[in-house]
Amino acid sequence: MATNLEAFADYLQKEKKYSPHTLCAYVKDVSDFQDYNFVNFDQGAIDRVEYAQIRSWIVFLVESGLSTISVNRKIASLKAFYKFLLKIKQIEVSPLLKHRSLKVSKKIQIPFSEKELVLVLQNIESEEGFEAVRDRLLVELLYSTGIRRSELIYLRVDAVDFSNSTIKVLGKRNKERLIPVLVVVLKQMHLYLKERSDLEIVKDVEYFFLTKKGLKLSESFVYRLINSYFSKVSEKVKRSPHMLRHTFATHLLNNGADLNSVKELLGHSSLASTQVYTHNSLLELKKVYAGAHPRGADDSKV
Repeated sequence: MATNLEAFADYLQKEKKYSPHTLCAYVKDVSDFQDYNFVNFDQGAIDRVEYAQIRSWIVFLVESGLSTISVNRKIASLKAFYKFLLKIKQIEVSPLLKHRSLKVSKKIQIPFSEKELVLVLQNIESEEGFEAVRDRLLVELLYSTGIRRSELIYLRVDAVDFSNSTIKVLGKRNKERLIPVLVVVLKQMHLYLKERSDLEIVKDVEYFFLTKKGLKLSESFVYRLINSYFSKVSEKVKRSPHMLRHTFATHLLNNGADLNSVKELLGHSSLASTQVYTHNSLLELKKVYAGAHPRGADDSKV
């Protein structure tokens, strides 16, 4: 007979249609709490816990140095688990019923500048071979489409439509969306596929981006690659693949794109998620306004 955790995993996969990555994260979070509960409260069954035990785990996570965002994500996994137990009538009340998420201090994410993007692409262009061609395309695609790291990793060869200049990506909760691709990027994709065809071994043949050993890229591989290239041209603290997504959205908004269009391109389910990118756009607008208005001369110096 399947355990509650196994049944939960099955539910996330078959009914909620979560991606393998998201499913693993949810199950690991619940499993981590289960382990903590067993060690600290000698209680293996977490379907009978009280909020005080969960609160103890939250304190432990915070004191371990985990960020507020990460703690909230773990509790969100736990909330989903107890919601599932309510659904299958294993419990009558969720122990997290009155829980409130930890407050997250809003930090301004500074996107990469166009100059930094140009410098990175120039640095990669100075190199030759399969990896250089792949890396340039990888940066170009992340910046020009705003796709998530996971969407890039799981992009399939048959999801690239050269005739219609689009790619089909699988987003959160297995939602598919079509994204237009710039002509200059399509040319890079053709060049990459030519280099890719010369690889001696291709094991993960269905995936578009591969290592030189013919394997699908990993999340850590993509992170290290982006961080490595941008650390040479940027002093920004965050140099992750997500910052390219952030940069994509911010640059579009700065150049007049409407919020709804950016929302669709990013694959957000609501405008609230997209609005976090408007802060930098507003800063840019303020600069233009202060510089252009007759009474804004003093403000433009601030």
